[in-house]
Amino acid sequence: MPLCRSRHKAKKIAGRKRSIVTDTLGLLLAVLVTAAGVSDSAAGLPLLTQVAAAQPTLTKAWADSAYRTTVIDGAASLGIDVEVVSRDPAAKGFTPLPRRWVAERTFGSLMLHRRLTRDYEARPDRSEAMIHIAMIDLMTRRLTGENTPTWRGT
Repeated sequence: MPLCRSRHKAKKIAGRKRSIVTDTLGLLLAVLVTAAGVSDSAAGLPLLTQVAAAQPTLTKAWADSAYRTTVIDGAASLGIDVEVVSRDPAAKGFTPLPRRWVAERTFGSLMLHRRLTRDYEARPDRSEAMIHIAMIDLMTRRLTGENTPTWRGT
């Protein structure tokens, strides 16, 4: 597990970090699960490489401000224009960021599945598989018009 750099002592960061790429409807195009200590910019380039191989017609992507110049330059070499969506400094309180809310809505839908919320999986590839299964469930519920059952309150 990668270690976080600290001034006095290195500390392990427990948990997982899920990085996703969605289309404009919020449907999953690619997912990458890493250790929590891995930075967003380090996970961004392999994720965009994965998406560029699977979706060769993708030319534009919107990203969080955590994806800095390394990811933008790497995506440009793949033929993807990455635009960083940042918060307006004059805005007070909560304001949904344009294009960013689509990925956040997808994360919210995925967290309705208890197995992803509790993070039972020990291996990142198994966690990615569970995310794909949860996304299949979400898409079939959208197609059939069924309500999504929740494990909360049980």
